[in-house]
Amino acid sequence: MQKKILITGAAGFLGSHLAKKLVEKENNFVIGVDNLSTGLLNNLKDIIDKNNVSFIQADVSKKEIIDYKQLQDVQEIYHLASPASPKFYQAYPLRTIAVNTVGTQNMLELAKRNNARMVYSSTSEAYGDPEINPQPENYRGSVNTWGPRACYDESKRLGEVFCYEYNQRYQIQVKVARIFNTYSAGLRNDDGRVISNFVTQAIQNKNITVYGDGTQTRSFCYVDDTVRGLLLMMEKDQAIGEIINIGNPQEYKIIELAHLIKKLTLSYSQIFFQPLPEDDPKVRRPVIDKAKELLGWEPIINLEEGLRETIRVYRGKMGLDMNGELKIEN
Repeated sequence: MQKKILITGAAGFLGSHLAKKLVEKENNFVIGVDNLSTGLLNNLKDIIDKNNVSFIQADVSKKEIIDYKQLQDVQEIYHLASPASPKFYQAYPLRTIAVNTVGTQNMLELAKRNNARMVYSSTSEAYGDPEINPQPENYRGSVNTWGPRACYDESKRLGEVFCYEYNQRYQIQVKVARIFNTYSAGLRNDDGRVISNFVTQAIQNKNITVYGDGTQTRSFCYVDDTVRGLLLMMEKDQAIGEIINIGNPQEYKIIELAHLIKKLTLSYSQIFFQPLPEDDPKVRRPVIDKAKELLGWEPIINLEEGLRETIRVYRGKMGLDMNGELKIEN
């Protein structure tokens, strides 16, 4: 008998990778829901016509979503819907708040109705601009509620509260993944995230834009590792009612990342500094002891390996040769 699995945000970066992984098993029937505000249906082109895939263009923050006939009897829900890059969530702040709060409650109601398991994709942004480094799950964060990032940070945090209440009051089998920076060639090269920006600029030999002095840090997890972590969260009973960091504990300064990408692309780009955006976190690094203990998970793909693949695919997408010039077909 097929297992019925719902992925919200299925046409987004992480959702599409997860969908592709889940449809590999023929005993899974995957339903993708996305309003396509920032997701791209093209991300699902390799699987959209498969017999065990269905796609619904809909907004999960609308109440009627839980009454959709296609969503009855779902057994697992991955709630990934939300703009995730500052460029997009700051462009659509009210939609972002809605999908992470009302949309999360709707998915929890659907889980309650169907006795389904649910993984909620929260974020390392829940820690804000942290005052301790690295960040364990019991750190309560340093988040500004009155600023341009608050629509994402605070709505994700409130989404976690919805998950807590539904777990405590209704025993919903919900798990919360606090996802740290994830990347691969599947990132849109116009989404404004640091790796997509740097790789796109470097392979075109354009200035690499670093915000601030570049000493702020991030931890980068290749998408295959993140997806594996989400699958384990859904599978493991030990994760029910838990918040778990999913990210790579190796920390890099942004200026180090810029130089590494420049080296890997053999780029002539210059590094160009711009003012640091408001509330941009100075450090970001997960403690993953809980993921190791409860899930048996840790990342296995290092940054250089992941970047080489990302650069290779981006070059192909953009039709550029090693010198950043358009390829001329004979």
